[in-house]
Amino acid sequence: MDDSDEALMRRAGTGDRAACQLLVERHLARIVTFAHRTLGNRSDAEDAAQDVFLRVWSAAPRWKRGAARFSTWLYRVAMNVCLDRLAKKHETTADDLPELADPRPEPSLALHGSEVASHVSAALATLPETQRIAVTLCHYQGLRNTEAAEIMSVSVEALESLLARGRRALRARLGAIAPALLREG
Repeated sequence: MDDSDEALMRRAGTGDRAACQLLVERHLARIVTFAHRTLGNRSDAEDAAQDVFLRVWSAAPRWKRGAARFSTWLYRVAMNVCLDRLAKKHETTADDLPELADPRPEPSLALHGSEVASHVSAALATLPETQRIAVTLCHYQGLRNTEAAEIMSVSVEALESLLARGRRALRARLGAIAPALLREG
């Protein structure tokens, strides 16, 4: 029996819940990770992943293997869900926003694993959405530039520009803790 993602999606389209469940088991962790890095919040990421897989189930009857691989299509669905959630979050008025703490880290702090991850996540969250998604897809999800560009519906050159600007901004935000990062690595 063919257990490729595409075959499972076709089977899910005929109402095969086990096939859809296998797709969820295969891809849930990566989609939650992608959504967490994009949205900056684990709870929101889990909710977004649930929305993604509800959309997978809903789209399954109409699924036709096309030019894109299933995983590329799935990341595009995840990106759209995350962008929808971010757009709704931006509709919040300034009065509803909490007061933000000074984001500059104390350079003398000895950083450890979770602290480093926290600083990197905070810096990633400051990037514009397109840069954050590009960096997340390529550096955290391990996708090739061509795949990430396809998911984002941009040219490879545009993706590389987003990556370069994102990396530059991350270096600037993390510059104060860079010596600690290097010592930890």
